Amino acid sequence: MGLGRRLYRGEIDIDFVGRWKLWYSLSGFLLIVSIAGLLINGLNLGVEFKGGSVISFKPAVATTVEDVRNTFRDEGVHQAIVQTTNQRYRITSEDLSEATTAKLQQVIKQKYDVKEQIDVQSIGASWGGEVSQKAWIGLGVFMLAIILYLSMAFEPKMALAAIVALIHDLVITAGIYAWSGFEVTPATLLGFLTILGYSLYDAVVVFDMIKEVTAKLGTTSKQTYSMAANNALSHTLIRSLNTSLVAILPVAAILFIGTTLLGAGTLKDLSLALFVGMIVGTYSSLCVATPLLVTLKEREPKYQAIARRVAAASGGGGKKSGKGSKGSENAAVAKG
Repeated sequence: MGLGRRLYRGEIDIDFVGRWKLWYSLSGFLLIVSIAGLLINGLNLGVEFKGGSVISFKPAVATTVEDVRNTFRDEGVHQAIVQTTNQRYRITSEDLSEATTAKLQQVIKQKYDVKEQIDVQSIGASWGGEVSQKAWIGLGVFMLAIILYLSMAFEPKMALAAIVALIHDLVITAGIYAWSGFEVTPATLLGFLTILGYSLYDAVVVFDMIKEVTAKLGTTSKQTYSMAANNALSHTLIRSLNTSLVAILPVAAILFIGTTLLGAGTLKDLSLALFVGMIVGTYSSLCVATPLLVTLKEREPKYQAIARRVAAASGGGGKKSGKGSKGSENAAVAKG
C-alpha cells in the first residue's frame, strides 16, 4: 500500500528516459520478430478477404468439431475451418461448386438430423478488397488527424513521437497475429483501429504533463529536458497503469472466458487485437514515445545549453546539493 501511495504521488522516480537504450533494443527486437512473422507466415486472412464458402447449421444430435471437419473432408473439402457458437457450427472453406454445396447440404441434413435451414454463403474476394481499402483510408485519415491535432495542441515533435509509437503498436500486434495464425476478419480490423485511439490517449496524457513541466524550463533551470520529462512521466505512471488495467480486464474476460466457454468467434477476433494492442500501447506510451520525444527535443540549442549548464553545476556542487535540488523539483512538479 505504501508503494502504491508513493507511485500515486510521484515520489518514486523511475528513470524511463535514461534507459532509452534498453527500450529501443526491446522494441527493435519485437519489431524484427513481428516483421519476420509477417514476411514468413503472413496474415491468416479470413474468408471475407480471400473469398470462399461459408456453411452453418444447428445439429439435432451430439457432435464435435472434429467430426464435422471429417465429414467435410470425406466430401473432398480439405481446407475446412470449423467453429462452434451457441450449438451452431460454422464451416469456412475454399470456394465450393454448386454441386459440392448441394451434396454437403444433403449429407449434413441426414447425418446430423438438421431440422432448421442450412445457411450457405458464397463470398467473393472483391468484398474483402473493398473492406481493406476502406480500412487503409480510415487509417490514413486517422494518422493525418493525429498529426494535425498534436501539432496544434502540442508541437510537431510530439506528433512525430506519437505516430512512431502507433506504428510500433500496429506492427507488433500484426506480428503476433502472423506467428499465432489467428484469423484476420473485419472484426480484427475494428480492433486494430480501436487500439490506435487507446494508444493515442495514453500518449496524450503523458505529453500533456511533459508540456506543463517543461514550459517552466529556462536559463536558470536546475533540470534538463530529460529530467523534467522523466519527472512528468513518473507523475502520470500510476494513472497510465490504472487506465490500462481497467481497460484490459474486461477485454481479457471476453477473450479468455467468452471465447473458451461460449465459443464466440467474432468476439475472439475483436478481443485479441484489443488485448495485445492495449498492452503494447501502454508500453509504447511510456517507453517509446517519451524517450523518442526527449531525443528529438534535446537536439534543440535551448535544451542543449541547459543540459551543459546543469552538468557543469552538478559537477561542482556536490551530491548533497544535487539531491536537495531534485527534492525541490519533485515538489514543484507535484504542486503543478
